[in-house]
Amino acid sequence: MVKKLITFCAAALLLVTAAVCGAQNAPVTNLPKVDMNKWLYNADDNVYYQLGIGYCETPADENYENLAILVPGAYFKCTGSGSGTWSCSVDPNGTAGDFTAATAPIVVPVNTPGYSAMAPLSEYSSQAAFTDEGFIYVHAGCRGRNHGAPAGVTDLKAAVRYLRYTADVLPGNTEAIFTFGMSGGGAQSALMGATGDSELYTPYLEAIGAVQGVSDAVLGAMCWCPITNLDSADQAYEWMMGVTRSGLSDEENAISDQMAAAFASYINRAGFRDKEGNVLTLEPSAEGIYQAGSYYGYMIKVIERSLDNFLKDTPFPYEVTASQGGGRGMPGGGMRPDGDFGGGRLDGPRPESGNFPGPQTGEGEGNFEAMDDITRNQGTSGLDLTGTYKTREDYIAALNANGEWVSYDPQTRSVSVSSIAGFVRAFKPASKNLGAFDQLDGGQGENILFGYGDGSGAHFDMTLAEILASLGSGYADAYANDLQRTDALGNTAEYRVNMYTPLYYLLESEEGFGSSTPARYWRIRTGIAQSDCALSTEVDLALALEQYQGVESVDFETVWAAGHTKAERNGSSDANFIKWVKSVVSQ
Repeated sequence: MVKKLITFCAAALLLVTAAVCGAQNAPVTNLPKVDMNKWLYNADDNVYYQLGIGYCETPADENYENLAILVPGAYFKCTGSGSGTWSCSVDPNGTAGDFTAATAPIVVPVNTPGYSAMAPLSEYSSQAAFTDEGFIYVHAGCRGRNHGAPAGVTDLKAAVRYLRYTADVLPGNTEAIFTFGMSGGGAQSALMGATGDSELYTPYLEAIGAVQGVSDAVLGAMCWCPITNLDSADQAYEWMMGVTRSGLSDEENAISDQMAAAFASYINRAGFRDKEGNVLTLEPSAEGIYQAGSYYGYMIKVIERSLDNFLKDTPFPYEVTASQGGGRGMPGGGMRPDGDFGGGRLDGPRPESGNFPGPQTGEGEGNFEAMDDITRNQGTSGLDLTGTYKTREDYIAALNANGEWVSYDPQTRSVSVSSIAGFVRAFKPASKNLGAFDQLDGGQGENILFGYGDGSGAHFDMTLAEILASLGSGYADAYANDLQRTDALGNTAEYRVNMYTPLYYLLESEEGFGSSTPARYWRIRTGIAQSDCALSTEVDLALALEQYQGVESVDFETVWAAGHTKAERNGSSDANFIKWVKSVVSQ
């Protein structure tokens, strides 16, 4: 406790010092500020906008590194040029929604499924759901996994720095910037939230000519189904979902088992605590691998709460259709190397385009021969829940069709879960090959992410590398060789994985603890049935945030009858995000 207090005080002193120095020193850049004589206007939305604003001096890829700004018309006084452009100045008395030109929050979408690139806007794209509320909408194009980590987050940070550099001519509150995204976009939104002002990013920001002398921290991060914590994600996957794998060789079984045990070691040194301050740990068990202990019990409670909420929210009779993800495996979804998403199996439905504000873009990731045997090593199918359930008791009975793991008390309308293994067998079977994120043959999208900008994959999981070496596996040399490589700035995969791991900055047990300025407000949602990652991904992020001094609010929920999507218990994702932002800035 004393160590934590000292660490926190030192971090707080650094932040105060940085704030004071930042106030005294002007931003360092040769970039021009936004030209206030080049605004375009959309009369239908009453929005002034500009496209193609460069946010760094020496872009690595000009196809991506520029941004668009959409401003509610009420925030400007404008004069038309007669040629389609407008000269504008900020109207300090202008109001839109609940905001003025000075108080308007700024929202930044992170539409990067599978860590793909996000193309900048090439034409006006209505975001009336946001601008009608008085929000300023900033679409920042960014590089993707083909460019190699940390390109995407580096670009988003550069865009945030540019907004602060040019804040004196623009409306909007640059101390109220919020990022929001789903899946790989949810992960990079989480990284924007966790890595504010991290010095690890400094050489990469300098390389693209980002504005220096200003903060890249954000006030809030909205994360749906974030695929993150990649330093431990492979091990978490085997600990939770490895029990559903079939067709493994003896070597593969040994790898899976050791990865599950390694996750227990990770949890036991991480220092996660519940709201009462109790340290959460995993313990050996008679059945399964480390399926006991306070962390195990905490995860059970998360599952129970999710199902409880579902039963309270849902009117019965209740119908599950195949389009809702009621087929085998439920609506989990495996992430393909091209960043697309399945709905529990790789032939599942894509998310509706409305799940991602603004245009979506892939990167032409190429042909992955490793995916030809995609069914090998995946989990056995979950339950087929398609049908109509007259009562809650009927639905619970269906969940227990292959063995009882959940009970229901009709008097209290509450559930009791007895087994995580039972839950994943019924509801969340593995959908990815062994090495779910750092696949043994290097065929996952995350392998491209930690590649070196040439579109080919590279291994990055140090724990898995150690396990392979200890087993004398034929895969060991490939992992060892990749982990020794360095990128153009001389940094190893370990350095870059740290940059892309929120918990590296949030856990006291990690070297990066206290070295960033985390967002003060967080909203995290996940479909509990998704099989893209273990439930511990989102749970661990929420736990770390809840115990981090300086984080003021963590709004975290799992959504029972949802998979890998912008999951919400009620209402639409955009409307709920907007409501949350308004509640934060009104405090």
